[in-house]
Amino acid sequence: MDQQTAQKFIDELWMDSIVPELVEYIRIPAKSPHFDADWASNGYVEDAVRQVFNWCKAQDVNGIELEIVRLEGRTPLIFMEISAQGDADPEDTILMYGHLDKQPEMTGWAADLGPWKPLIRDDKLYGRGGADDGYAAYSSLAAIMAVQQQGLPHARIVVIIEACEESGSYDLPYYIEHLRDRIGEPTLVVCLDSGAGNYEQLWLTVSLRGMASGTLRVDVLNEGVHSGYASGVVPSSFRIMQQLFSRLEDRTTGKVLPDYLYAPIPGQRLAQTQAMADALGDEVWQAYPFVAGVEPMAADNVERILNRTWRPALSYTGVQGIPSLQDAGNVLRPYTAMKLSMRIPATVDGEAASLAMKETLEANPPSGAQVSFSPDQAASGWNAPEVAPWLHAALEKGSQESFNRPVMYMGEGGTIPFMAMLGDFYPQAQFMITGVLGPQSNAHGPNEFLHIPFARKLTTCVAQVIADHCQRDN
Repeated sequence: MDQQTAQKFIDELWMDSIVPELVEYIRIPAKSPHFDADWASNGYVEDAVRQVFNWCKAQDVNGIELEIVRLEGRTPLIFMEISAQGDADPEDTILMYGHLDKQPEMTGWAADLGPWKPLIRDDKLYGRGGADDGYAAYSSLAAIMAVQQQGLPHARIVVIIEACEESGSYDLPYYIEHLRDRIGEPTLVVCLDSGAGNYEQLWLTVSLRGMASGTLRVDVLNEGVHSGYASGVVPSSFRIMQQLFSRLEDRTTGKVLPDYLYAPIPGQRLAQTQAMADALGDEVWQAYPFVAGVEPMAADNVERILNRTWRPALSYTGVQGIPSLQDAGNVLRPYTAMKLSMRIPATVDGEAASLAMKETLEANPPSGAQVSFSPDQAASGWNAPEVAPWLHAALEKGSQESFNRPVMYMGEGGTIPFMAMLGDFYPQAQFMITGVLGPQSNAHGPNEFLHIPFARKLTTCVAQVIADHCQRDN
């Protein structure tokens, strides 16, 4: 493939068509079902599905068939099938994946920004969902079109765009089973929902952490009582909550305590982590919007990367039962509930970790309090198979020609449930897991942005891999 010609084609398609589409997509509050219980009646997910589908249907792609697949009671899924072109094996299959559901609004957006208010500034498109992961459907088709524009052969390609990823992809297994015969047996999976260490080279994700999350609740009273009357007699639900937290992590260091949440780190991943730390230096931690004076955890950048990619870590992401400051009275509250998000190593089973956490937290409740842990969104991580020589060569070529820098391999701290599922279904497949979630892009948080020049170059690298896939020896 002539990569310069492909880049010119992709740049024009992005600026003339894809960016305007993403602007309109960002305006749609298509929150994932866990964050919008009435998603079906509200219609925003349907609006986003229709917008993405209509754009894809309007593109000039040889051999494409596409439809919106619906299973009763589940979020819809866009399914595209592009027949093999040229002399490529018609049974050889590439599976491309993305999602279009979004995280909730989150607070803290800059005054001129907002989750459903798209704004382009300094080559960045701000707004919820553009980078995570609305661009994926557009980028996937653009890469395919760039290959076809040069008359090059490519394998049969299946594109799946789901609408439940931010809720743990709980609808997806039903669609994969429903469509299994139509999907076939992919020899390459391309996923555009991951991260990048910087915006200056191609990054391939080779591991993803899993997640064991849920709601921990402590009840001590049937109703709130005046704190002057009750304190000293009635135990504090918040203090009991803190005691329970100490079963999971060291209060001083944040080190997760239960052994069942750890796994050995493969030697290859340690070497790749060292290379990533060498390439990024202090960008490893300077990418975060620290308050002045706050220091990063761990002693060096290798340890910081390992903490984020191959070690468990606990976050407290939501609270209930505690009034806002302006509504806080002198009351000993009846209960405290908190949402816990435990990230777990790639090779730890998410369901098993959730059940073990439940047992740890509910055993022998302090002060005889009523303690419950309700798991949700359990998801296993993913550890990539060894990268085949042909894929490494295609990635390296794409990165060198697009960025004049080598491809880098990285672990990612987030979770893409689809990857663990595909790893089990298609153990012989190669994986190109990549994405645009680089420094400060802030997916899930305020001021999320899509780095447009990087997204265009990434699309061209994907095209290079598609073109080289059918020329591989193995």
